[in-house]
Amino acid sequence: MPRPPASPRAGSGAPTGTAGRPSRLLVFSVTAMALLNNSVLMSSTPEILESFGEPVSRAGLLIATGTVTGIVAAPAIGFLADRHGRKRVLVPCLLVFGTFGSLGGFAPSFEWLLVVRIIQGLGSAGLINLVVVLITDHWSGLDRARLLGQNSAVITGFLAVFPFLGGATTDLFGWRWNFAYYAMALLVGAAVARHLDDPWVTRRDPVGRQLRLALAEIAIPVNAVTMALGSLTFFVMFGVFLTLIPIHLDEVFGLGPTQRGLVAAVPAVTSTITSLTVTWFRARLSVGLMVATGLGVFGATFVAMGLGSLWLLVAAAAVYGLAEGLTIPTLQDVVAERAPEHLRGVLMALWVGGLRVGQTTGPLVVGMAIGWWSTESVLTLAGITVGCLAVALGASRILPSGRPMASDGPGSPVDGNR
Repeated sequence: MPRPPASPRAGSGAPTGTAGRPSRLLVFSVTAMALLNNSVLMSSTPEILESFGEPVSRAGLLIATGTVTGIVAAPAIGFLADRHGRKRVLVPCLLVFGTFGSLGGFAPSFEWLLVVRIIQGLGSAGLINLVVVLITDHWSGLDRARLLGQNSAVITGFLAVFPFLGGATTDLFGWRWNFAYYAMALLVGAAVARHLDDPWVTRRDPVGRQLRLALAEIAIPVNAVTMALGSLTFFVMFGVFLTLIPIHLDEVFGLGPTQRGLVAAVPAVTSTITSLTVTWFRARLSVGLMVATGLGVFGATFVAMGLGSLWLLVAAAAVYGLAEGLTIPTLQDVVAERAPEHLRGVLMALWVGGLRVGQTTGPLVVGMAIGWWSTESVLTLAGITVGCLAVALGASRILPSGRPMASDGPGSPVDGNR
């Protein structure tokens, strides 16, 4: 028989067991909104810059302003979620994101657009990390790993849909109409306010103690390295693929917004495949091997993308997506698995804050690089650098070699009723 839900930890206010578990549709809807932040704009980046008379070197600035505030805001949001509850923080995040995201379509200047994007980033800073916190609150073991993989599949699925949608919208109606999609976050916010069961008890322990405990967890070498690798992965994703590739496709191959969106959809489709099977790999392979292999594939595919063949670029993008679908949920699961319940919100938020560092610095660095060198040269240099880091990671053996614990609830792999 399945075990009864465990009793809540005293003073934590955390939800436990399957009672009050949020629907997967609600969880995945919040994830989809987080993906809107940059992906719906990536196919129209050249058109946005051209309409304001800006050089391509400022493409990174357009992407980075949507994430820069998250470096500080994401940890603060996680801290508040641990003290006051997930719902009380998540709903305002969705409202800020939807409201200010929509205003970008009315921007009279590039500077005005950047300001709106910065405020929009405050709202987006809490979305992905609070989704992971909700999953970790209500699922455990391989069930948690499976759901994180499904959530990553949702991420990669919408990374296929949104760039194509943004490109097609730009071709049909102009780039300003892409900002109307952000209004969907207002509807999701209303759904979260109505349907998310969050019986959280406000914590009364000192703020300083909570912060010291969180910093002590981050100082553990495995946690520190995992967070650094997450930041590196997002540096690569947002700097190379979301910023550099659209410019490369425009300048080298002359592709329009819709065509660029279709190319961007290729790795999203293949990433979905591995995201949905990540539990199978996690039960058999070490974290270190999976992540080092993923980074190695990143490096090899970037070199291939810079060789001048469109078909080779598309094939390399497909392989890149397979590695992305394994690497991100694996790193995410390591952080979630090691986070104590009473620090889960702030630690996952610090994890996302690290990702935001990569999301922000990647586009800025790559944007400056394409102002100095050709896009082919930047792709080759990025590929060699990431490949060397993959070899170093594989040799270090610093990441854990174990597998996640099997879940013991109903429907889990070790449930006797299956």
